[in-house]
Amino acid sequence: MNRKIEAELKRWKNDPKRKPLLLDGARQVGKTYTLKKFAEEHYDNYIHINFDIDKRISESIKDDISPKSIVRVLEATTGQHIVPGQTLVIFDEIQASGRALSSLKYFCEDAPGIHIAAAGSLLGVAVNREDFSFPVGKVRTLRMHPLDFEETLDARGETILLDEIKASFYRMEPLAESLHSKAMSLYREYLITGGMPACVKARIDGESLLGMAEIQHEIVNNYIADMAKYADASETVKIRACYNSIPTQLAKDNKKFQYKVVQKGGTASLFGASIEWLALAGVVLKCQNIEQGYLPVSAYMDLSAFKLYFSDVGLLTMRAQIPHSLILENADIPYLGLLTENYIAQQLKASGNELFYWTSDGTAELDFVIQSQDGVTAIEVKKGAHTKSKSLGIFCVKYTPARAIRISTKNFGDTGGVLSVPLYAAFCI
Repeated sequence: MNRKIEAELKRWKNDPKRKPLLLDGARQVGKTYTLKKFAEEHYDNYIHINFDIDKRISESIKDDISPKSIVRVLEATTGQHIVPGQTLVIFDEIQASGRALSSLKYFCEDAPGIHIAAAGSLLGVAVNREDFSFPVGKVRTLRMHPLDFEETLDARGETILLDEIKASFYRMEPLAESLHSKAMSLYREYLITGGMPACVKARIDGESLLGMAEIQHEIVNNYIADMAKYADASETVKIRACYNSIPTQLAKDNKKFQYKVVQKGGTASLFGASIEWLALAGVVLKCQNIEQGYLPVSAYMDLSAFKLYFSDVGLLTMRAQIPHSLILENADIPYLGLLTENYIAQQLKASGNELFYWTSDGTAELDFVIQSQDGVTAIEVKKGAHTKSKSLGIFCVKYTPARAIRISTKNFGDTGGVLSVPLYAAFCI
């Protein structure tokens, strides 16, 4: 599988001011696979150390984390020479070794010629532990997500369809109807499989859509196991309760996260840290409310109001137990709209956007607002072809955004300054 983050890895490798790389992201999004693939394609050799498994190495470097000492240990353990610029050293599951994480500072300062890339699944959570010393300013951090729809089509060999989608987006001209229909069909399938690499690969290898649930259950079980591993018992219960409440939260008319849905009498003081844990672990996406549509968008946040989405729409489909036939047939059920919204959040986040939504005195709500170099983009999301809604119009009149986009099942087009973007092309935004 080709991942778009590989372009960032190439830039990192060729950067004369290169710092050690820290690749963060939720468990099983493809961090290890991507680093190994990159090493095989761009280095003479690589050394891979998994600190969750190789406890001996953690012990060996406990007292001395100087680059010279660590290189000596790695070479003796693996039987390979580490050649500056030609060997990639991969520190995997680095959150399992506080000393290994701290050593990145000294590789940056004392051994910049050694190419070292670290990957961690719960770095945002683990670094809050007392035995961790994060190498602030001494690493280049990248965040990895599940495969977006573009990467999934590429993995399935649909490169011609991808090229046509991109061309239609940039020209804002309708895609050929046969290709539009095919892309919509693949999009609906993505709502079931999601973008977790194990699910995408299984589907490519011929696994039925019904087989996705077993793989997804295992992924979620691993998330839950991490909750118990990296939080105390009482906090674990609250984290799980917040996570399990998300399908219900999204089903409400007002999809703002409400603590009372998690537990009667629930408050921010009781569950706030649990929400932060889930966001830092990368298993949920947080979409913050804004009260104004001006630049910079983040200056107008209402910190007390937010939505939570699953980091992968396929996991939401599995947890909500939605029959696949209803999705594939585009049935007119309310929850399909929630899947659609979660899907868009996932695509926008994978493209590097921070997520915001706008509300106005309880009379209007715009699904997403994002900020880019050319200004504010207002985004309205519809699960079908019915696209009438007053919220986007109200926002545009009040704030005159640089772009207004309506995402739906309709083909590409431009209607009165509002761009029509099909659901399958959300990755282009």
